[in-house]
Amino acid sequence: MSSAFALTLLHNIEQADSASKLADAVQQLADAAIPETVPHLIKALGYNNPGAALAAIEGLVKIGPPAVEPLLNLLDDYNYGARAWAIRALSLMGDARALGVLQEAALNDFALSVRRAAARGLGFIHWPDLSSAQNDIQKTIDVLLQVLQDPEWVVRFAATTALHNLATLQPNAEILEKLHTLTQTDPSLAVRARAQWAIQSIASPQP
Repeated sequence: MSSAFALTLLHNIEQADSASKLADAVQQLADAAIPETVPHLIKALGYNNPGAALAAIEGLVKIGPPAVEPLLNLLDDYNYGARAWAIRALSLMGDARALGVLQEAALNDFALSVRRAAARGLGFIHWPDLSSAQNDIQKTIDVLLQVLQDPEWVVRFAATTALHNLATLQPNAEILEKLHTLTQTDPSLAVRARAQWAIQSIASPQP
């Protein structure tokens, strides 16, 4: 894609004179998915414009691996809002380089939306090789088991979903035992039902 086109898209962002126009302009940039525009999409995470941030996340996820390191570098930024959006983007990418960030966010971020996104993202990491990733996988399972103590049911639901997905990668008695416990003890009907579905799915995997 030509640099002239990218410059036009960036110019549209600079000229946007309302929140809706800014979100639309960022959406156009995201749709183009030009790797060279990653810094500009990341900048949009800090605009204090949810529409623009969601569009930027979409574009960053489309671009994929080239966006991961710049996003990780953003996490040291003082702007919590941009940092939270960055974690949400990383949670959708499934890149193992973000594993530590997602584990920490799932356990300790004060925003439930970030904890939920990070917890779910932990279940969808693209492990390059399962045999060499056993320690990372086990640590991820341990983190998710802790996340099941989160006071917010949506976060526990996300952790249950992640554990379900990890259990489909390889058998894990610890996960199955915890899922059975959840069906009896979690205060949320939604979480109990999700755990029950996970148990049934693990017992009867799809071909």
